Amino acid sequence: MNASAPTTAETLRSTLGRLLDGLPPKQASAAVERLIASYRGQTPTDAPVLRDRSDVVAYAAYRMPATFEAVRAALDGLAQAAPDWVPGSHVDVGGGTGAATWAVDATWDGPRETTVLDWAEPALALGKELAAASASPALRSAGWRRAVIGSGLALPDADLVTVSYVLGELTAQARTAVVAEAARAGRAVVLIEPGTPEGYLRIREAREQLIAAGLRVAAPCPHDGTCPIEVGQDWCHFSARVSRSSLHRQVKGGSLAYEDEKFSYVAAARFPVEPVPARITRRPQIRKGLVLLDLCGPPEAGAGPGTGLTRATVTKRHGALYKAARDADWGRQWPPAE
Repeated sequence: MNASAPTTAETLRSTLGRLLDGLPPKQASAAVERLIASYRGQTPTDAPVLRDRSDVVAYAAYRMPATFEAVRAALDGLAQAAPDWVPGSHVDVGGGTGAATWAVDATWDGPRETTVLDWAEPALALGKELAAASASPALRSAGWRRAVIGSGLALPDADLVTVSYVLGELTAQARTAVVAEAARAGRAVVLIEPGTPEGYLRIREAREQLIAAGLRVAAPCPHDGTCPIEVGQDWCHFSARVSRSSLHRQVKGGSLAYEDEKFSYVAAARFPVEPVPARITRRPQIRKGLVLLDLCGPPEAGAGPGTGLTRATVTKRHGALYKAARDADWGRQWPPAE
């Protein structure tokens, strides 16, 4: 694990802040609002959404911190399941300005060969510029290559392949092809999508594809079995706390210094991993003298759908476990590691 993770996040935020110095606030806000509308499903998959530098600067300042925190949380799940594993190479598919590469750098120390693939040249150019401002050798030496993300994608073999906030922009056929190629090329694969019912369904479908390709689920699931959630009744997602920039507050309104990024993810690997015994799937509910924890754990052998989902009631009589429950976070393992 990387002890300099907070420094990495702070460096990214300050570097993004400097980018906005020369961009008029109204122009930045207008670009963000248009790009958000495009990313909500109105963008053809044969053309990049980010058209020029002003688009890329505005959207990077607005979205990159949230993507960074979501990807970092997903990578933490993989790192927890494989504590002795460190990727020596990383390919980021559809990486744009490189938020996932920064998240990888915040998760693991050591030298690393990094390649970012995207079809938007302005995004790649800005990503390279941002990486050059980092003190990390892995970020500064990263390769930035233009590639069409779709059915014809060919990836170099890598220890780690990440695909974050990309699958929702693709057709069903292209999604299947990209996940298949990620599974072929990567020893470990981490996929992240928005924490919406639709994003969860894309992750659920990709999870089944990764398992069929021979990978083992490392996180967030405690098992490789069928997801116990009944489609249409609920969805699996998590939350990452994100510091809000002035551009966030300007576009969204409000005065809070933070917001919560909801995301769904799956991390899988071709090497041995140790998933958590159970994972907290909702914010713990703290009541007087007790804590309610919604958990996902391994289903019982031969049991039907939904049997891996349970609710644990932890009371004061549980002693130290009760204190741990009061301090527990959504997305963490249960019981806590000793």
